[in-house]
Amino acid sequence: MPLLPAHRPPQSQVSLADYTTWKVGGPAQWFAEPVSREELIALALWAFSEGLPLRLIGAGSNLLVSDGGLDGLTLCNRRLQGSVIESTTGLVEAQAGEPIPTLARKAARAGLSGLEWAVGIPGTVGGAAVMNAGAQGGCTADWLQEVTVLDPAGGGEPFVLQGRELEFAYRHSRLQREPLLVLSARFGLSAGHDPSEISRRTSANLSSRTSSQPYQQPSCGSVFRNPEPRKAGQLIEQLGLKGLAVGGAMVSPIHANFIVNTGGASAHDIDRLIRLVQQRVFDAHGIELHPEVKRLGSFPAGRTGARSQSFEGEAVA
Repeated sequence: MPLLPAHRPPQSQVSLADYTTWKVGGPAQWFAEPVSREELIALALWAFSEGLPLRLIGAGSNLLVSDGGLDGLTLCNRRLQGSVIESTTGLVEAQAGEPIPTLARKAARAGLSGLEWAVGIPGTVGGAAVMNAGAQGGCTADWLQEVTVLDPAGGGEPFVLQGRELEFAYRHSRLQREPLLVLSARFGLSAGHDPSEISRRTSANLSSRTSSQPYQQPSCGSVFRNPEPRKAGQLIEQLGLKGLAVGGAMVSPIHANFIVNTGGASAHDIDRLIRLVQQRVFDAHGIELHPEVKRLGSFPAGRTGARSQSFEGEAVA
């Protein structure tokens, strides 16, 4: 295969189960973990020039990768970490692969308020921007000022999108529908706070999440968006669906909006369980639960569909 000079070649047939928090997923046709922005850009441009499908993933915490794997090039940004924090102004610049809990802790130590909610989010800065990640009353859109992105079809020159251009909504941004790769993000946090107090609130948020969610088993975090003003977990729990299992996938007995891999689950098991829960909730309440999790690869059609679906969009989590 033609390759990029001065950069490490992608690997072939790499299992993506090792790169998702559900611990499921088939092989990537080509896979790479770039160690610099320059390497990521070179790999992305190579994939575009070869006509290969391209996906960028982060911590893999919001993804369900099909058992059949993914065609094209899958890039993982988890090695692209680092941040610059200005404690006096509250400006924070972070690379896309920086874990969002790590950034929350750094901000707290600098006396910056705004990311206390993010300490329990099992994802990256890039994924938070793409998904408008949020928890406990806070979300990315509240504090994100801008992102630096790459359009592989646009010649390879990174450019900046302002927060107002991202069309943020509940667990949504325009980055979910456009083939743009997030390279870094800038936040404007609230400065001048007591670091010990911000750290205390941050730790309390983490304690609250870990005590009420199944952190000891592989999961993707919350599976379904909340159909406001209702809560997805409450709707599922009220139907007695905690413990419902398909193969190795199970609705968590701890939190009903989590599906856990109890050992040996396949992506197909998880997908079937997601659709079963959706069906049960719709039959009982007439409410469509919409997944937060992004499917990548080919899966059977859902309850209302009539054909197989292929989810080939770029997603970072």
